Amino acid sequence: MKSIALIPAYCPGDQLAEIVQELKNEDMDVVVVNDGSPAEFNPVFEKLKDIFTVLENRPNGGKGAALKKGLAYIQETYESCAVVTVDADGQHLPGDAKRLVDYAGHHTDTLVLGMRDFDRPEVPARSLFGNRCTEKVFWLATGRHIHDTQTGLRAFHSSLIPFLLNVKGDRYEYEMNVLLECVKKNIETMEVEIETVYEGNNECSHFNALRDSFLIYRQILTFAASSLSSFVIDYVLFALFSFLLKGFSSGLILANVSARFISGAFNYEVNRRMVFEEEGRRAESAVKYILLAMLVLAMNTCILYVLADVIGIPSLIAKVLTEVMLFAFSWSMQKTYVFAEAVHS
Repeated sequence: MKSIALIPAYCPGDQLAEIVQELKNEDMDVVVVNDGSPAEFNPVFEKLKDIFTVLENRPNGGKGAALKKGLAYIQETYESCAVVTVDADGQHLPGDAKRLVDYAGHHTDTLVLGMRDFDRPEVPARSLFGNRCTEKVFWLATGRHIHDTQTGLRAFHSSLIPFLLNVKGDRYEYEMNVLLECVKKNIETMEVEIETVYEGNNECSHFNALRDSFLIYRQILTFAASSLSSFVIDYVLFALFSFLLKGFSSGLILANVSARFISGAFNYEVNRRMVFEEEGRRAESAVKYILLAMLVLAMNTCILYVLADVIGIPSLIAKVLTEVMLFAFSWSMQKTYVFAEAVHS
């Protein structure tokens, strides 16, 4: 089976020519996408055009856009092949790329991820922190454990290209969106350990820590903001109803249920429109949300009762603890069940 190495490149160094030659020595065709690099970098790409495929993506559209341009070309040019994406900064070894693409060629329904060892002393602090944080957030959001969510060395069979072309995102968030969509579509992911290489403390990376981190975490952050707003409404109403129903034998439960009903309606609309961007299907998702809300409410009420009435924690503090406990569960269920078919890919 033919193996293709796809390299998105923006303002690459002179090492790009060496990288593509080494990949060719591993018996791979190489497709390079110039993602709108300034004119002074033209000589780097000109050196490659006589031997390798060089595509132009102008103006600069971001890593995700460059990958999609290369994937569309591969889909049109090759019938059946295995593809491996390789970064242009020299941090992926050709031997590792070859191992991954060979594995992908025999596992056509699997996205193969190159997994780096972040415990090595040469790993920059920002890379260690960023990857560790993203690993935990991804696990909380999806229930799937991927150690290296930010790896650019990924291999797959060409049969997955239509799926990859439909994933939203044009910049660094695209690679995170691919993993999120793999979970949603039940596409298997496999991690293969690779060499950990950081050239010059990773200074050549074009990753903008503030902008690109927001893009990667946008959906999760929006959900958190929605949940916080709903919690404020729920909390205020809970405090009000608790005061009004004080003295009733089931006052705590009635206050919790009433507050949750109102805040839940608000939460559903915000999540449907802004977080998961669902278009249509209101009736179906509403039924699913109500079923989930009933389950969460039952769990919420039981936990609240234990914390407040059994253990003796003040009710308003117990309310906060209960909501924190159920946050990850609610996110995961809405992502994978309530809005699973939302148009967000």
